[in-house]
Parts: sequence; structure tokens; C-alpha cells
Amino acid sequence: EAQLVESGGGLVQAGGSLRLSCAASGFALDDYAIGWFRQVPGKEREFVAAISWTGGATYYADSVKGRFTISRDGAKNTIHLQMNSLKPEDTAVYYCGGHRYRYINAIQAAAVTEYQHWGQGTQVTVSS
Repeated sequence: EAQLVESGGGLVQAGGSLRLSCAASGFALDDYAIGWFRQVPGKEREFVAAISWTGGATYYADSVKGRFTISRDGAKNTIHLQMNSLKPEDTAVYYCGGHRYRYINAIQAAAVTEYQHWGQGTQVTVSS
């Protein structure tokens, strides 16, 4: 069964850093474009970042551009989200998902309905 597992969340002070990881079992992450989304209670899941299946293209929400970096580790079948200069408004449960297409543009990258194989999420809490 294809499954994604997120890890690396935690509690950090504003201005701090965390690195999230998205690992796959049952399939190769290299076959998919992968995206990170986040969600707080009562709100819709929000696009954060995405990376093409080759790793050659990356996309970011304006709210995280310049602070977050998405990358692939093909040897470990893992996607990372490096989060720097964290703010209290970054507090959320973070999810990774596999896009239905390998080749994606910026609009497709941010479309939550185009993703499948969601993980269970990892909590990120940023204190002020």
C-alpha cells in the first residue's frame, strides 16, 4: 500500500528552524511531484511548497517564500522542507502529498485536490 509519513515537527520559538521530512513506502517518491500543505483547525488545507518529480522545479506560497526550502533526497526516498525564520502564524499540522501528475506548473502545484497518498501529518508549533 502506498503511504507517506511526515516527521520532524515540534515546538520552536519564533525565529527558529525546523526540518520536516516526508518518507514514502510502497512507491518511489521520484515518480511523483510532491507537495507540502498545512492546516489549522477550522480552515482549509493550505499550500506551502511543491517540487517536481525531477527536483528541477520548486514552487512556494508567498507567505513562506525566502524562508522555506523544499528538496529531494533521492537516495533516501525522502522529501525535506527546511523551515527557517519561523513565525507564530506558521503553526499548523503539516502534510505531504503525492501529485497525480509528474509535470506540474505553479497552479497545479497549489491545487490540493490534485494530490493523493496523504500522510498523517506532523504538528509544528511556533511560540511568540
